[in-house]
Amino acid sequence: MKSVILVGSARNESNTLKLAQRLQKEGEFELINLLEYKIGHYDYEHQYTEDDFIPLMKKIIEKYDTIVFATPVYWYAMSGMTKVFFDRITDLITIEKDLGRQLRGKNMAVITTSNGGNLGDDFWHPFKHSASYLGMNFLGGEHTINGMDNENAVANFLDFFKVK
Repeated sequence: MKSVILVGSARNESNTLKLAQRLQKEGEFELINLLEYKIGHYDYEHQYTEDDFIPLMKKIIEKYDTIVFATPVYWYAMSGMTKVFFDRITDLITIEKDLGRQLRGKNMAVITTSNGGNLGDDFWHPFKHSASYLGMNFLGGEHTINGMDNENAVANFLDFFKVK
């Protein structure tokens, strides 16, 4: 199973990116840093000029069976960059339906970083329900405190992928 980690942090020196790089090194994950792509906000008119979203999704759908979202937690929610990416998935059920249908049967998982502890069940809601709506399998999520200092979270996440 080929897996990709999509990092949605607002900076390149983030705990989230460091965690994703560590998981990439210790597991069998490829990494895509969303900071390296131009992805516009969702637009009902679909007026995206020189936008990377559809070409990136074509690559992801073609190459990977599992998509892992790596996001910092900002104000009790996924990062803005990750949210913009999620909003753009709307294109895959409207103007790029054939592409969107190819998400069916793929897997989605999440790993998060923040300064605080338990996120509560509500945090995972958009991931679980988006996966369900798209016909994807939601494998679950793992939260880390500051990304790097929670050895158990990293081990749990790697074990999680061995089990699923």
